[in-house]
Amino acid sequence: MSGHNRWSKIKGKKLASDARKSKGWSKMLKAVTLAASQGAADPAANPSLRSAIEKAKGDGVPNETIARAVKKGSGEGGEVALEELVYEAYGPGGAAMVLDVVTDNRNRTAAEIRRLLDTHNAKLAAAGAVTYLFKRRGTVVFEASAVDEEKLLEAALEVGAEDVQTGDGIVTVITEPATLLTIKDALEKQGFAISNHEIAMLPETLLKLEGKVAESMVKLINALEDHDDVQHLYVNADIDDAIFERLSE
Repeated sequence: MSGHNRWSKIKGKKLASDARKSKGWSKMLKAVTLAASQGAADPAANPSLRSAIEKAKGDGVPNETIARAVKKGSGEGGEVALEELVYEAYGPGGAAMVLDVVTDNRNRTAAEIRRLLDTHNAKLAAAGAVTYLFKRRGTVVFEASAVDEEKLLEAALEVGAEDVQTGDGIVTVITEPATLLTIKDALEKQGFAISNHEIAMLPETLLKLEGKVAESMVKLINALEDHDDVQHLYVNADIDDAIFERLSE
């Protein structure tokens, strides 16, 4: 699979402390609020909200905290000022980067993102400059040790998945974005234990980075992942796991 899921695993390690966990919950709740503001407050009628709530619950966010985020997004207590933005950038070594951002102050966020990029030898790119290097797809992720890969492959293809890919200790079912939740539900009903699911920008090809350039890229990834407004980060770089683990502890 792409580096995307490798970084998801690293991010899980980074959220081990209470401070990291709090930051992770904050981002999930922001996603819940945004989804509720863009559609129905009922998750049954709003797939984006349902997905955001499921991810928050899966990470242990209390139900009452999630409910408050939904109420906030639905307009109770005042108008929601959040907006969703996409930034494109060139990272160290020319790697392509796409950042999904949710912010209540686009000028502040833009300045902070630009500063982080400049600090790590990267720069913002024009709209459309790098997104063509990625493909928007649904992903349903399983720990390889928790599933029978052959049975999962057969079941996934039977319910309409595009592909099943393995690597880095995980198995990823690839879907069309519109069928993500349908396929996820079908696989859960068949008893497969899902680790994560989301709509992601998957790189079409990977750019191998090594040495100091790879280290600079990992440091930038860590800095951007730590930013409160960065919901998702996608990069087309191929970097050895050892570098990620050493710099992300």
